[in-house]
Formats: sequence, structure tokens, C-alpha cells
Amino acid sequence: MAAKKQEKSSPKKRKQIPGNKPETNSSTSKKPKLLDSKPSNPRSTDFKKPPKPFKPREPGLDHEKQVPLSKQEGRLRAKELAEARKKKRKRHYNLEQELAHLWEKMRQRNISKEDRSKLVSEAVEKMKGKIPEIASSHVSSRVLQTCVKYCSQAEKDAVFEELQPHLLTLACNTYAVHLVTKMLDNASKMQLAAFISSLRGHVASLLRHMVGSVVVEHAYQLGNATQKHELLVELYSTELQLFKDLISKNEGRLLDIISKLDLQKSSVLRHMTSVIQPILEKGIIDHSIVHRVLIEYFTIAEQFSATDVIKQLSGPLLVRVIHTKDGSKVGMLCVKHGSSKERKKIIKGMKGHVHKIALDQGGSMVLVCLVSTVDDTKLTTKVVIHELQENLKDLVLDKNGRRPLLQLLHPNCSRYLTPDDLASLSLSIPSLSNKVNNSGEEGSSDLELDEADTNAEDGLHSVEGGKKDPAIRRQELLVQSGLAEKLVDVCITSAGELLRSNFGKEVIYEVATGGAGGILHPTLDDKLSELYETIASLVAEPKSQESKEDSKEEHILENFHSSRTIRKLILDCPTFASTLWNKALKGKCELWAQGHSGKVIAAFLESSDSKVNQLAKKELKKLIDGGILKMPDPKVATGKKE
Repeated sequence: MAAKKQEKSSPKKRKQIPGNKPETNSSTSKKPKLLDSKPSNPRSTDFKKPPKPFKPREPGLDHEKQVPLSKQEGRLRAKELAEARKKKRKRHYNLEQELAHLWEKMRQRNISKEDRSKLVSEAVEKMKGKIPEIASSHVSSRVLQTCVKYCSQAEKDAVFEELQPHLLTLACNTYAVHLVTKMLDNASKMQLAAFISSLRGHVASLLRHMVGSVVVEHAYQLGNATQKHELLVELYSTELQLFKDLISKNEGRLLDIISKLDLQKSSVLRHMTSVIQPILEKGIIDHSIVHRVLIEYFTIAEQFSATDVIKQLSGPLLVRVIHTKDGSKVGMLCVKHGSSKERKKIIKGMKGHVHKIALDQGGSMVLVCLVSTVDDTKLTTKVVIHELQENLKDLVLDKNGRRPLLQLLHPNCSRYLTPDDLASLSLSIPSLSNKVNNSGEEGSSDLELDEADTNAEDGLHSVEGGKKDPAIRRQELLVQSGLAEKLVDVCITSAGELLRSNFGKEVIYEVATGGAGGILHPTLDDKLSELYETIASLVAEPKSQESKEDSKEEHILENFHSSRTIRKLILDCPTFASTLWNKALKGKCELWAQGHSGKVIAAFLESSDSKVNQLAKKELKKLIDGGILKMPDPKVATGKKE
């Protein structure tokens, strides 16, 4: 059909009747083309280039004997021409050159405060009245930053007053944005409040700008609770953008604002979607104000809207989100409610960044959620576990880095995770959560869970967590992956350092006890016995006679952290207690009966295991009767055990 239409639309050629051919001149008749002839240009006869005007030679110049410029002279000539062009293009070019010379002097480290203040005052005086015009220049913006840093308060106020009407324009400039952030750092409370109020009506548009979003984030970080709330409310609804006095800072959550003002949830959702979508499309998601808006958006989002945002965030983009408190919550929600495909994208997006993520406070919690949720243990082992193994000792000794390891050894333990951390792990998106039935009652039947699982495979994202048994997932990630074996090896080689560390002591305690539920037994019993022998050999070292100031390291029984860790191991691990007694403490209890080490010795009698009690009962009873060893109060001891 299309071919027929083209045939119809093509112009018809006129039929020529034989014998009625048009007469042609002999000059215009067609000639056979020769191979060597150039192609004829039919327009060459109509348009001819005008001949170049004749330039007579200037008298006194011998062109044949003119010497060409050398390379150095050519460079100087090019430099002069470039300077001339800059002077024509830039209005304040000479002023910028003078400021650059002053800047080279004032930014030196070995200059005195008096000389620097004179140079700064001179530069500010020269720029007076022209600051908004030169603030967007690459050189002048740096000079202004140095002046704002070192000038007096009166000069700072003068510069701020001159720039205040132009701050929004300068906030979107590549060079001037650094000046604006520097001024906000040095601004007074009144000036900061004035700037934040000037952002009214422009917050959403600036957050969509790659450079302007930096200024909004900087103001959000510097502002107090009321000012932060003022910036956030503008992103919730157009009504709140126009009438900011409708609510107070006490109504911080979006759901409270909607219920108080009786706003339409659909209109708020529509407005927030129009704000969030351009930000996600452009990838400007590094800022904490955006993370806060996403958390509030998830509280009111419908199933389709929440799913769409999770799809957009899943992948390398999520790595840039999880470094803040709210961003960490967003990351955990994406892991919990994402489908299997999106969880794979999230894990693959972390490739090469796992070590850095583990050392971050928010990122470590996302890893904790990931190892507790994702069923694809092969991919998790390949990307996450293997990268954790490469720098295992650094992670064990770090406050945040030890969290994923402790989660595998002892899941959801309140000793290692704060109440806020445990609360964030239990967060869920209301529209995607299956915790609440349609009737409003908590819990769900097995049939409903199975239906939810099949829906998740179809892409409805209604499942929290995975289908696999948590014990099997733990076994695969910790033991079968080889992580546990390497962890025990690190504990053996660095036992003294870990026991004396405030954070490493908890990891070595969990490893020595075999983990929650004895997950390391019986696979690693031989390795654990080697660890017990290593700790016992450290305890068996002779007591140093030097003072604490002179000795490089305290004995392991005299150190605060290590003595308490060993005491806990004696109470909770009978195998370790018998090894320690037979190799290090038998017959030497009197030497360690005072100070921190006395609590370690007394733990043998406090143990609930009768065999451990019998090992030390005879020797320790003499010390107690002689008043050398003091037993702790039984009420306090039982309270601690409970």
C-alpha cells in the first residue's frame, strides 16, 4: 500500500511526442564525457568569484628579504593578541589582573596578620561597587573567597549587602557558587535567615540545577530546625509554598501536616512527584534535603509511585544516597521492597565500593539490611562478602565496619545496634507493606504471604525480606563463603590488638563463642581451639614490672577492655575457660588477684558450668579466705547475667 501511495504521489513525466522534440543549440547539446575531463559546473557561468584587488607593495619593504618570526617571538605576539582580545571581551580585565597580584600575596602562609589585613582591605576597596559583576569570574571569585575569609566583620557585612540582591543568580554560576557557600559559612544569624527567606519560591527549581542544589543543601545544613522546615515545606505542596505560616515546626511529618490542614493527599502526591522526578532523572540525589523529601514521599506514595521511585534508585545511583541518615533509610527501603532484579542491580552497583560503604555509618546499615534480606547469596558473596574479606582487619577495628560482620555472627543484637538502628531496620513503605491486612489487623496468613511473594515476582514489590530461611542464609554467607574462616584467622593473628580495642573486642568475643546459635560449630572447632590457645599464651606472658607510663602495652589482664572480654568468655565459653586455666592461670592466681585481673580470676567461681568451678575452686578458696581475692556482690553478678 505504501509503495502504491508513493507511486501516486510521484510527479508524472510528460510524454514527448516523437517528431516534436525541442530545438537545442549546438553549444548546449550533450557531449560524451571523457575520462580526463573535469566535471562541468552548470552554475560556474552564472557566478564568478570577483578578482582580488591589486595591492601595491609598500615602499621601503623588501618582501623577498623579510625575516620570519622566531618561535619565542611568535609566542609573545600570540600572547599580546590574546591579551588584546580579553581586554575587549572583559570589562574589568585590568581590575582582575590587579586583584590576582594581590591574591598571590595575601594567600601565602608565612605572611603576618597585619600585612594580610592591609592587602585584603585594599582588594575590597578596589572591588567596591563592582562585586556582583566580577563575582562570577574564575579569578575574582577566588579573590573574594579569600577576602571574605580574612576581612573584618564590617567588610564582610558590606560585601554581603552588595551581593544580597544577586545571590540567587550567583548560586547557579559554576565559580560564584563557592563564594556564596563561603559567605554563608561566615554569615551572621540575621544574614543566614535573610538568605533562606530569599530562597522562598525557588527551592524546587534550584534543586533541579546541578550547581544551585549545592547552595540549597548548604543552607539546609546550616539552618536551625525552623529554617530546615521552611525549606522542606515548600517541596510538599503549592498551598504551603504560598502560605508558609499555616503550620508550625511541631508538625514536622508530612502526614501530620496533611491531617491538620485537611489537604488533598492526591494533590500533595502530584506536586511532590513533579518535584522529585526531574531530580531523579538528572541524578542530583547527593543532598540530605532530597533524602528527607524521599522519606516523606514514601509515607504517602501509592503502590505504583513508590515502585517507580525504587526502580529509578536501584543501581549505582543508590550508592550516592546512603551516606546520610535519611538516605540510609531510603537505601534500606529499596532493598526491602525491591524485586529480585532490582536487588541484583543494587548489589552490582556497590561493586568496588563495599569497603567504603562499610566504613560509613549509614552505608554500614544498608549492608546489614542487605545480608539479612537478599536471598541471592551467590551474588552477595561474589560482590559484598569477597570485598569485605579483602580488608577484614580494618573493618573489625572500625566502629561502623564491624556492623555487617556482627549482624552475621549475632543478628539484631541490641548490644551492637542502637534502638534507632533497630527501628530503621523495621521500617517499611505503607503502600507496599504486607504487615497490615485489609482489615487493619497486624500479621498475615501463610496464604497471603505466598500470594505476596508471587506478586513480587511479577513486579508488584509487596514483599519485605526474602523467602529463604534466615538461618540458611546466614550459614551460606558466613560459613560456606569462607568469611568465618578468614575472620577466625584475623582473630588469631591480631588477638592482642583486638582484645585491647574498644570495637574489636566484640568481634573476637562473638567469634570465640561460636556466634549466635553456635553457627561456627562444628565446622571451625579446630580453628577456634587455636584461637583459645593464642589468647591463653598472651595471658601466660609474665607481668611487666614497669609502670604503665614506661611500658608500651599493658598486660592483657590489666587492660580495661581485654580483661572484661576475657571475663565474659570465661562465663560463656567453658572450653575456653578450661584452656585458659590449664595453660596460663593454674598456680598463678595470687599474682593476678588485684585490679582488673582480679575480676577475671573471680569469673571461674561465677561460671554456671560446674566443671569450670571445680578447676579453680581449690586454689581460689585459699585466696578468698586470706582476703587477697574479693568476690563481687552476688546480686550485682546475677543482675549482669540477666
